[in-house]
Amino acid sequence: MRKSADARQTDVLTVLSACDRPMTAYQILEQLQLAEPDMAPPTVYRTLSALTDQGRAHRLESIKAFVACRCNHIESLPVLSICEDCGSVEENDGSDLLPTLTALTNQNAFHAHRHIIEIHGQCGSCAA
Repeated sequence: MRKSADARQTDVLTVLSACDRPMTAYQILEQLQLAEPDMAPPTVYRTLSALTDQGRAHRLESIKAFVACRCNHIESLPVLSICEDCGSVEENDGSDLLPTLTALTNQNAFHAHRHIIEIHGQCGSCAA
C-alpha cells in the first residue's frame, strides 16, 4: 500500500531530525530504503520539495544538502551557520534583517519568493 504525502514527509523529517549533519537526498533515500527497499529518488525529491516549500526543511544551496527546520518560521529569515570543519549547522532567526534585505532588493524591483542566508565558517567547537 502506498503511503500518503503526509506520511512520506514525516518519514523524511524523522531521518533529517535524527542526523546532526546536513544530508543529501541520496543519503536520505538510503536511510528510507532500509524499511522500504523499493523507494525511488523521485519520491524523496518530491517530498523534500514539499517540505522546503512549507518551510519545514531547508535546502543548503551551497552544499546541496538538507536540514530539518529547527525554528518556527512564519515571516522570518532563516540564517544557517555552516561549519566547514565538522559540518554542523546552526539555525538562527534573522527576522530583524528582513526589512533591510527587502529594501535592498526593492531597489532593483526584485521580489523574493523565499529567504535564506547561509554563512560558512567555523563553529565554536572547531575554532577552539
